[in-house]
Amino acid sequence: MTARLQYGTTAKVFHWLIVALLVVQYVIGWLMPDVHRGMQPGGPMIFHLSIGLTILVLIVLRFAWRLTHPVAPESSLAPWQRISSEAVHWLLYVMVLATTLSGWLFASFRGWSVPFFYLAPMPMLASDNAAAGKAIDGLHQAMEWTLLVLIALHVASAFAHLFIYRDRIMERMLPG
Repeated sequence: MTARLQYGTTAKVFHWLIVALLVVQYVIGWLMPDVHRGMQPGGPMIFHLSIGLTILVLIVLRFAWRLTHPVAPESSLAPWQRISSEAVHWLLYVMVLATTLSGWLFASFRGWSVPFFYLAPMPMLASDNAAAGKAIDGLHQAMEWTLLVLIALHVASAFAHLFIYRDRIMERMLPG
């Protein structure tokens, strides 16, 4: 399989759709109330979990697409930039996957029955277990912050290429 020089439309749609959903996800996550013992999920939590499951499906599809439709590393980049770029991209895949799975596990350990966007029940990954729920909640929060730092690093690098290096690297992922 030959690697392309540019990302195709499908890769770009996956990328920007996941970006938009992550923005919404972080906003909902910060605005919804803290989870307390015996609490049942309300509207914000249902949307947070539903969007999380959507992101999980999209990141798996995006990962599969990337494996089957590789894009060659930008040849104009210095070796350290190519290596760090590749590392950050793989870490983003891993952290989005792990963060969404840990949120789903947290809801499962709470024993919640959560409808996917109020349409159908979401399958749960585990049964009610308060101790595991508390542990996974802390892990989920740590992952959220780690993912946010990686996203900030990714965005800062993109802006550096756009405004400082002016090397057109960003154009590989921009719509159009």
